Amino acid sequence: MVADLTIGLAAALEQFPPNEILEHVVLAERHGFSGVMAADHFQPWVPAQGQASFVWSVMTAIAERTVGDVGPGVTAPTFRWHPAMVAQASATMAAMYPGRHWLGLGSGEALNEHILGTYWPEAPERINRMFEAIEIITKLFTASAAGKDVKHSGAFYKLESTRLWTMPEVRPEILVATAGPVTAKRAGRLADGLITVGAPLEKISGLFGKFDDGAREAGKDPSTMPRLLQVHLSWAPTDEEAMANAMDQWPNGGMKFPKGDIRSPYDFEQMAKLVRPEDFAGRMVVSSDPDVHRAELQKYADLGFDRIYLHNVGRNQAEFFEVFGREVLPKLHR
Repeated sequence: MVADLTIGLAAALEQFPPNEILEHVVLAERHGFSGVMAADHFQPWVPAQGQASFVWSVMTAIAERTVGDVGPGVTAPTFRWHPAMVAQASATMAAMYPGRHWLGLGSGEALNEHILGTYWPEAPERINRMFEAIEIITKLFTASAAGKDVKHSGAFYKLESTRLWTMPEVRPEILVATAGPVTAKRAGRLADGLITVGAPLEKISGLFGKFDDGAREAGKDPSTMPRLLQVHLSWAPTDEEAMANAMDQWPNGGMKFPKGDIRSPYDFEQMAKLVRPEDFAGRMVVSSDPDVHRAELQKYADLGFDRIYLHNVGRNQAEFFEVFGREVLPKLHR
């Protein structure tokens, strides 16, 4: 595995208790994984997953036990969190673990954000909220590093004159999670990098193109900007076990429709009854053959990703780390 491609772990806080996650990340690093991302979930996707711990606490504990990068991949700075709170949390992480923390942001999902009981808007408003939040976070990082206060009054948020009193020497990278071309272009202009999930290569190539366009419009060199990929997969010693794990633990991977407006794990559970094994085709690799997984991951590496984070959807994590650390990671290259 060459230096310019790192393979990390997408830790599933939706599936495992926090102390078990800590055991996983230490074991994964021992087998060659480098870096951890974890999503900011208030609820799991389906009840069978069973967990939803606080991402910032878990990331801090992960950083104490490992040496790779750590990032919330992603958190939504829009409903549960005011952007200033996300900025403070991220700046603190970066101050504690210099050079290791990045901030992954998204526009949110009703599953996690509706708990406040406020209006859940259509996708365009959610995206506009996210980009205004990014503006606030960037202002706070920039002004605070210069020892100055900043204020903001926009369409969705207000911030009275203040600053972040704890700041790292180098501010965290802000990466935007998206699978849409319009959002990717805005991310290129306003953020430092891109996060997306496994998808057909043509779709990701289109995202990269729009992201690059936005970066150039802002006078940035897109070739220097990080591109992160989260890959859900199902590996087990047999194909039957791999599919059973996918069906039980990650049926959302086989759902061929937008999920951002669904509010309850129990609603997802009912929808999961409609998922069939063939629904995972083209959406998630389900196989007992490590080489099948390696070939798919190599395609993403060839496309230009810098960091790829893997989530094996089953509960067979120790086996997964050992097999992939031996048979997959060493063979991936840029």
